[in-house]
Amino acid sequence: MQLIDMPAGDCHIGSDVGYPEEAPRHRRSVDAFRIARAPITNFDFGRFVVATGYRTIAEQRLSPERARGLPDELRLPGSMVFVAPPRGIDVEEGSWWRFVPGASWHAPAGPGSSIADKPNHPVVHISLVDALAYCDWLGLRLPTEVEWEFAARSGCDSGTAFAWGDELEPAGRRMANYWRGEFPSRPLDDNIGATSAVGQFPPNDVGLVDMIGNVWEWTTTVFTDGHSVDSCCGTSDTNDPFQQGGELMVLKGGSHLCAENYCSRYRPTARIPQPAYFSASHIGFRVAADAG
Repeated sequence: MQLIDMPAGDCHIGSDVGYPEEAPRHRRSVDAFRIARAPITNFDFGRFVVATGYRTIAEQRLSPERARGLPDELRLPGSMVFVAPPRGIDVEEGSWWRFVPGASWHAPAGPGSSIADKPNHPVVHISLVDALAYCDWLGLRLPTEVEWEFAARSGCDSGTAFAWGDELEPAGRRMANYWRGEFPSRPLDDNIGATSAVGQFPPNDVGLVDMIGNVWEWTTTVFTDGHSVDSCCGTSDTNDPFQQGGELMVLKGGSHLCAENYCSRYRPTARIPQPAYFSASHIGFRVAADAG
């Protein structure tokens, strides 16, 4: 696993022109740190499982104490899977998500599916708890939201809309794995419409790949409705997020399901909340470490 050194610096995070939860744009200081060149892949996570026998949250039945408020059918082993509706049919908001019993990191679409031909794709159906367990195995950690955003912008403070500039596709070049075409119907013929192998799209200026698109990535920052100097960058102190029924944490980077007409969060400032025990077919992670 290659870790990229990020120097200490100051940067603006957040946006006053994006979604409400991205505001306000303000300046933060960042200590030197290291961050993985790419998201953790199926191959990487498989090594962890083989070495430790670890079972992800999606592979377990959740107790009521660990998933407060979830109905019984959503506490079964399984995970949320995106299923595109037929083209041209009006659908209800969010109806493209289905809880699929048996869906997990090694069976991403449910029983009978496989990752055998996707060793270099980012691992998905990963909860925060799973990501932290992987980090513990390697003596690493997850990035904070500020670290993640700083790294996505290559440690600079350009203020551009996207990690690579102000154009989504400069000179017609596709820069990340996001949804092209009208979401949630079938994507354009040349679109991927699913995860892609890491590094298929151009790296940023410090050599990081897939910081934008492909899969959402966990951070250790507790989610708040908007940024503030005191709250935007704090990390969770609890060793067991289940103690609070799954604390809402910040995910960054967007995924292959982000589109111009829906959830256009393929930008460094974009952020969404998810409970610590939640997993889905578009959520993965990358690791980080302190400098030195």
